[in-house]
Amino acid sequence: MAWADESEYYKMVTVMTSNSPTPSRPETRRPGDDLALEVSGLTPLSDGRLAVATRKGDVWFLNDIYDDPPKNVTYHRFARALHEPLGLVQHGDSLYVAQRSELTRLRDTDGDDVADEYLTVGKGWGVTGNYHEYAYGPKLDRDGNFWITLNIGIGDRLNSDDRWRGWGVKITPAGDLVPVCSGMRSPCGLGSNLAGDMFFTDQQGEWIGTCSLHHMQRGVFFGNPEGLSSANLPGSMLKGIGEIPSGHTWPQALKQIPQLRPPAIWLPYKKMGQSATDVLCDTTGGKFGPFAGQLFVGEFSLATINRVFLEQVDGRYQGACFPFRQGFASAVVRMTFGRDGSMFVGLTNRGWSSIGTAASGLQRLVWTGKTPFEIKEMRACHDGFELVFTKPVDAATAADPRSFAISSYTYLLHKKYGSDEVLRKTLAIIKSSVSEDGLRARLSVQGLREGFVHELQCPGVQSCDGEKLLHDDAYYTLNRIPRH
Repeated sequence: MAWADESEYYKMVTVMTSNSPTPSRPETRRPGDDLALEVSGLTPLSDGRLAVATRKGDVWFLNDIYDDPPKNVTYHRFARALHEPLGLVQHGDSLYVAQRSELTRLRDTDGDDVADEYLTVGKGWGVTGNYHEYAYGPKLDRDGNFWITLNIGIGDRLNSDDRWRGWGVKITPAGDLVPVCSGMRSPCGLGSNLAGDMFFTDQQGEWIGTCSLHHMQRGVFFGNPEGLSSANLPGSMLKGIGEIPSGHTWPQALKQIPQLRPPAIWLPYKKMGQSATDVLCDTTGGKFGPFAGQLFVGEFSLATINRVFLEQVDGRYQGACFPFRQGFASAVVRMTFGRDGSMFVGLTNRGWSSIGTAASGLQRLVWTGKTPFEIKEMRACHDGFELVFTKPVDAATAADPRSFAISSYTYLLHKKYGSDEVLRKTLAIIKSSVSEDGLRARLSVQGLREGFVHELQCPGVQSCDGEKLLHDDAYYTLNRIPRH
């Protein structure tokens, strides 16, 4: 879909990019300072300001950020000299960042709006100096634990100093490091859903067939064996994994490795991006549109945001992903909701390339109040899928199986970089039934396959007002077929 179509529903407001002019009121910056807003962390403050961490190691407070256009934004530096913080969260009277080697608490003790305490809250993972050893986070859970995901290194990376690399860990309120799960490659984003369960995204590469969204659970393995060198360390919750067979399909591998868990969501390559980043749950209660409770996933290479609907079948998460908004000025790395329900989107393409017109910046996504015609939910049934729409559909088009097309495929678990879509098969849609209110269509599909992505196209579906779907594609990861 054209960006102009999406902008009718979600307006993009540029606060600052590397291409924008010097802010109009930079009083709290020294003359001559070159403020490169390479956003790596975002969190709204209780006083209405926005706190922004940057990859160069600063934390800034931004004021007057809700104006449209934002002509009077001011920038005040709260902290500096951090080692590539890749997340930011407010908790109590402090801000917390994950630096390369530790979780750090930043606190202003004398009321001058500048951090004068930099306190180590948690540490214990390995750092060798490899450029790829990122520490993402933190994100808070409902029990006050801080969650962090740890990138593996690149090149000569497996040694005694690489402990817990490729793991998801949490740091308790007492400061204890708890390794939870392993098998990650480049877990750039993490966040919780409304139920409080924690998820992370991984990026395509060795052992990772395409980008994915995973539920972090105690003692589970996500497929990349490069972090298993830490599995026998004290505190590990993951035991008993031998050699990982390379070259099997994911459904085959799941039968061979009991600890292996598939993604809740596969994000098919290029169709849903190339480098997944942040995870953000819509907690706005409808202020951001019709997708309350769903997840949004950032995308680096294509400078977009995707949307995810999750459900549980037999106690396991699975669901569908959908395109949501494209056209950001640079790589989408971090997202957060502001006090008015708009979404702040932090951008930086440092280290890799992305489409877009800028190298870094901050933009705001505002729901215009107009509801797009979209597939709101895609739910698995024992014999197909149920689609829930944001607007009533035209029964004549939605009841016609020819308005839809569906195929399924899976990926290889192997050491090679990425995976093609394998075992692709076109499936037959036998019947489509539309509910009386027009908001649901039940598709009877022949040949559902567990462990496969089911790619749905809906080019023929129209709303009662004759609208085409804003995005007519959806991708359901069918880990379990419901029994009823």
